[in-house]
Amino acid sequence: MIAVEGSVRVNTDGVFYNPRMRTNRDICVAMASELGIKEYLDAFSASGIRGIRVRKEAGVERVVMNDISPSACQRIRENLALNDVSDCEVTCESASVIMSRRRFETIDLDPFGSPAQFLAPAASSARSYLFITATDTAPLCGAHLRSGMRKYLAVPLNTEYHREMGVRILIGAVIREMARADRRGIPLLSYATEHYVRLHLRIKKGAREADEALESMGYVEHCFSCGGWSLRMGMGCTSSGTCGFCGGRTCTAGPLWLGQLHDKDILRAALKRLDPESRAHRLVLLCSEEVDVPFYYDHHKICRRLRITPSKVESVISDLLEHGYRASRTHFTGVGIKTDAPLRDLVSLLA
Repeated sequence: MIAVEGSVRVNTDGVFYNPRMRTNRDICVAMASELGIKEYLDAFSASGIRGIRVRKEAGVERVVMNDISPSACQRIRENLALNDVSDCEVTCESASVIMSRRRFETIDLDPFGSPAQFLAPAASSARSYLFITATDTAPLCGAHLRSGMRKYLAVPLNTEYHREMGVRILIGAVIREMARADRRGIPLLSYATEHYVRLHLRIKKGAREADEALESMGYVEHCFSCGGWSLRMGMGCTSSGTCGFCGGRTCTAGPLWLGQLHDKDILRAALKRLDPESRAHRLVLLCSEEVDVPFYYDHHKICRRLRITPSKVESVISDLLEHGYRASRTHFTGVGIKTDAPLRDLVSLLA
């Protein structure tokens, strides 16, 4: 079977290829191009479509495509020839091994399932950028609690904002692995859509940089009675155990990342490299317009608790802005509202 994406054609017979990940790859190419990446490791290449697109469409000079399967590596070589690309390196070994013995400017991890076991070697091997895809959203978002705790050494909760919970749990795991190597990860674009979470991070070196990154780690106390939450900054914070809004018992998630998810300047520039009619463009545009605050409220679930009919999300955002709060839509869900308004004030506006 021949698959076509952008300027690339690949034969996918006998190798894994997921057409639903095209948006992921479209954004990856735009980010690689905007960041001026010169060297790139596609650690789990399969058909080679991601690496070939990065080489041809983003103009990355040195692309290494790795897969542990000899048959996949043979298919990658055939697909390189199919696209008249002769200057890419193909390697056939474990992703952990190649990252342990070599250093790369940029590493892209897109494994089947969880990237957890590859975070440590990637954190040491990547010099400037680290891109990560995770498709194990159930453990990350709290639906499979114990699995999430084992893999990411954090407690995820299955809340109304579970998609963002997954993103922040994953970033937190990466930040802690980088800190062990005296490095700092800076999120440039972080999103959750369909069945996966995707991160793009810039890397800075030094113990001081690592310490600064850890300052943005913390916990969220969530109340399942009213849907409210409060943030606890720092790795060693304590929980109150009581909701400040309704007095209910709270549960704590973390440690997780409470800093920024996106670099808005880079996103606005990357948008110019995406087809305005594409899903990738719409997704990045939403991310670029999000208010930079942790988590969001599910408008419909709040209205259900209040036993009122939901109004338009745009109307609620407009009311919040008029009252001096920051507010926006979010890419995580069409009924989500990101705002720095406390739940008490949001409820007052809705009631």
